[in-house]
Amino acid sequence: MPNILVIHGPNLNMLGIREPGIYGSETLEVINEQIHRHATSKGLSLQIIQSNHEGEIVEAIQKAYNTVDVIILNAGAYTHTSLAIRDAISAVKIPVIEVHLSNIYSREEFRHKSMISPVAVGQISGFGSYSYILGIEAAAELIRRKT
Repeated sequence: MPNILVIHGPNLNMLGIREPGIYGSETLEVINEQIHRHATSKGLSLQIIQSNHEGEIVEAIQKAYNTVDVIILNAGAYTHTSLAIRDAISAVKIPVIEVHLSNIYSREEFRHKSMISPVAVGQISGFGSYSYILGIEAAAELIRRKT
């Protein structure tokens, strides 16, 4: 069964509390349930982690080597700053789909630059929690094309 890893970065554990006008009112637990249901309906095995720590995200990407087919990554603020996460993605050569709840290009200027995008196969942003469902759809298509 194809294996997908979803990584939620810093502050995503605060969804439902943190700036609901930008990020919505759904909690991370609710979003994870939606992601899990959708992945299961597509015949995909799913692992989900959340970390506020850059090194833990890097380690999760490294541990995915040879065990995960696609990574769906919402690196949060690390999207704009982390060369370490970018380098980990480059090292493992696992397709990464970059996901954001908000449209990062309609927000502050500093959010317009993604360190992740150049090493990701694509980016989905601005659809709230549905961005993750679109990420699952994209992952399923990448796996279908590979087989």
